[in-house]
Amino acid sequence: MTFIKSWEDFEKAAEKLYLANPMKVRYTMKYRHIDGALVLKFTDDAVCLQYRTEVQQDLKKIDRFMTNLMRHMVSSDK
Repeated sequence: MTFIKSWEDFEKAAEKLYLANPMKVRYTMKYRHIDGALVLKFTDDAVCLQYRTEVQQDLKKIDRFMTNLMRHMVSSDK
C-alpha cells in the first residue's frame, strides 16, 4: 500500500472510487500522535488509496472533502 503524495490526486481518486461502487467503499481516518500525522485510507477491497499529512492547513481540505462525500451518501441521486 503506497501513499498518494498530492492531496488533489488523492481527492480525485477517492471520489472516483466512491462513485464507481458506493456500497463497497469504506474509509478510515487515523491520527498518529507519535508522528503528528493524519492518515486517510479509502478502499473497496480491490483498490487501496492512502494519504498522509502533517500539515494543519490540510485539515480544512479534508473536512470539505468529507462533507462532499457525506452529501453524495445521503443524496437521493443514484
